[in-house]
Amino acid sequence: MSRFNHLLNMYREQRMKERKNRILSRSRASVENNAHGTSGYVIKHGVNAGQIMHHSIIAHQNKSY
Repeated sequence: MSRFNHLLNMYREQRMKERKNRILSRSRASVENNAHGTSGYVIKHGVNAGQIMHHSIIAHQNKSY
């Protein structure tokens, strides 16, 4: 196999992996943060339904304290 064929095959495989990852990331359902006025994720099903799991706190750069 020549050098050019090897480089072409590696490039093609890399592009196919990137394409598959892009398709998978688009099909993934996103978590509803900040839904219903909360900064955490609300559990929808199961024993703990309706409870808030975690509050995400954002550290702002312009706070002086």
